[in-house]
Parts: sequence; C-alpha cells; structure tokens
Amino acid sequence: MKDDSFVTALEAIPWEGPAILLVDLDAFFASVEQLDHPAWRGKPVIVGGSSKRRGVVSTCSYEARKFGVRSAMPSSTADRLCPDAIWTVGHFDRYREMSNAVMNILRDETPRMQQVSIDEAFLDVTPTSVNREHPVSIARRIQNRVAELGVSCSIGVGTTKAVAKLASDMDKPKGLTVVLPGSELNFMEQQPVRALSGIGPSAEAKLHDFGIDTLGDLAQADDELIENLLGKTGTVMLARARGLEFSPIEEDDSVKSVSNETSFGEDLADREDIEAAIAIMAAKVGRRLRRKDLKGSTLSLKVRFSDLSFKSVQRPLKHPCDDEFIFIEMLHDMLDEIWAEGTPLRLVGVAVTGFETEESLQLSLFDDDERQTKLDAKHRNLSNATDSIKERFGESALKFGRELRLNGVDTGSSSKNPADYK
Repeated sequence: MKDDSFVTALEAIPWEGPAILLVDLDAFFASVEQLDHPAWRGKPVIVGGSSKRRGVVSTCSYEARKFGVRSAMPSSTADRLCPDAIWTVGHFDRYREMSNAVMNILRDETPRMQQVSIDEAFLDVTPTSVNREHPVSIARRIQNRVAELGVSCSIGVGTTKAVAKLASDMDKPKGLTVVLPGSELNFMEQQPVRALSGIGPSAEAKLHDFGIDTLGDLAQADDELIENLLGKTGTVMLARARGLEFSPIEEDDSVKSVSNETSFGEDLADREDIEAAIAIMAAKVGRRLRRKDLKGSTLSLKVRFSDLSFKSVQRPLKHPCDDEFIFIEMLHDMLDEIWAEGTPLRLVGVAVTGFETEESLQLSLFDDDERQTKLDAKHRNLSNATDSIKERFGESALKFGRELRLNGVDTGSSSKNPADYK
C-alpha cells in the first residue's frame, strides 16, 4: 500500500491484539550492488555465479526480474533471458555489513526481534499500556530509516507471523501491506496454498489432488484429511491458514551451525582436487567460527554427485574446536565413508555444529596433552595471521597451494547458511 493517505487512515484505526511486522529487504544483494555502483542503478543486475560454470542466480534487481530472471535460476537460463544484464559475484562481507545496519535499526524499535535470514526479520510491536504507538506508524518509520541507508524494504503488518509474511510479499518493492485484526481470513482466502510458509511443491501437489487450491480451501478443509496428507505439519498449516497460529517471536539469536559449500564448474574425480576443495571450505568455516568466537563439537561433510544425489557424514570432535587444520585432516578421512575413488563430484560442503556449552568445556579439560597443546598453539598463530591479512586486504590477498590448485574450478555460487550473516 503505497498511497500515503490510505496508510495514514489506517493509523487512525485502533489496533487491538498482537501486532507482528515482517521486514523484507527488497532484492537485497542486487540493491547493495546498485548502491555501491551508481552507474548500475535502473539497470538489470544479477548477483550469481558464472553461466559457463554451472552457476546459479543468488538474487537480481527488479529490472532483471522483468525479463523473467529469478533467484536460484541456473545462470545459463538467466543469461539467455537477459543477455544485457550486469553480472557480479557476491560480496558477502558488504551484504553482512549492510544487513547489520538494518538489523540495528529494527532493534532500536523493539527488543522482540527474530532475524530469520540476512534480509528478513520478524518484529513484535504489539501495543502495550506503556507504549500505544500504532504498528503502522512503526512500520512507516522503519521504511524511512532503512531508505536512509540507501536500500529499501517491504513490510507486512498482521496479527500473526504467517499473515505478516504473506502481507510482506504483496506489494514489492517498497510495499507496506496492512492486515487489520479481524480481516485475516478475507485477506488469505484467495491466495494460493503455495504462498503459505511451510507448503512446498510436494505438499502443494497433494493438496491440489483433493481440490484444495487456495488458503480459503485449506482453512475449511477437514482436519483429519490435512493431517493425513501433510503429516505432523498438517496441524500447523491449518492453524496458519485459519489465522490462528500465534507462534512467538524467538529472540534467541544463537547460531546453530556454520557452514560453507561450493559447486564445481566441472565435476571433480581426482582425490587431490577434491581434498583441496574440502580444505578450502574448511578454512572458510574456521575463519567464520573465529570471527564469531565460536567452537563446535561436531564436524560434517556433504558431497553431491553428478546425478544430483547427496551423501553426508559427521563425526564428533575431540575438543570444541574452530581450527581448520584439525578439520581438514578429519574431513579427508571422512571422505572415504561417502565417496569411492574416481567417482565424479559436483559439490562439497563442510559444516560445524554443537557449539560450546559449559559441559563440553569441562570435558575438554581432561584429555589435553602437552604435544597437542603446542600443536594447537602453532595452528592458532597461523590462523590468526591469515585472518588478519584477509580482514585487512581481502580474501584474495593470501592463497594457499590448495586454493591455487582449484583456481577457477568453482561456479562462483558459494552457498552459506543464514547464521553466517549474523
């Protein structure tokens, strides 16, 4: 709703009950690139990997979307749809910097905030006896403050997270869609079931088979039928479609995992090449862990084969750890559990989970030895020196032999989990 007079009229209507905002940054990565490159503004911009090396689109500007380009689309398809687009690889440090600035604005408005990705967050701005400010007024102020940073956001305002999420997608970019208390069912009933968070292609197909095409159909459906079709998530989907799911804002900002994976422009079958790729991913994970001052207790390795199937394996670490030199040795051993010599691989990924608790710290005190302590210190000094150089001069300022070995082999479409941006 971009009509200021209409939004002003909404602010005059008293808000009774919960008030949830979903703030969604518009075409975020592409918007940051256009902010940093003024000559790119108003032109189609695509952030993603090379079309010549199996890359995918991370995101694209609205100018590129007019040509049919979408996130997660193969870069080769995007290149064909929009041959004059400006392409750029992701600059994730810059996106994280801008995301943090936006999230700080949101925290200024309320401590009851749940960041769900680098470019999205829920806020609970329910009026209280102490603060009666209208939720729409807060949303307008957020949009103005975000705009001052040089990017824009769309905001959905509703009584539940599901309604706010649906509303945020209605009028992009720079949209403000308000679903007043009591009007949730009217707002949702004609929307397709796929629009509801939690319903993917498989669930959508099952619902369509029974003539359930809209959220109105879902809201009126038999509970037992939906639970049989969708399993344990059926009850949650029904509650969302009926505007009755009042899940709280989860303020816990703890990181559950830190990971990195990359796809290859050409399948790798040589063990030394694959080990080099694993080592590169492990180094990136280790660096992020140290940046966040985290140590994990479980190490995971994932591979994807040329037929697109996956295999993964995980092992506990002897000590809570953030050291890629320890990770790399273990990961190379773990590779034998999920990969046979000579089998082509399309992707490798490394993850660390199970972050330090008081119990894990206590356990680690009983199995140190002097030799290992000295080796850990040596690794730490090298890691710290590497971190310092890359933080100051950029990722490409220092490369190990493993990185030179695979130079130009990846697609340029590195993937990271949301926690990496916090």
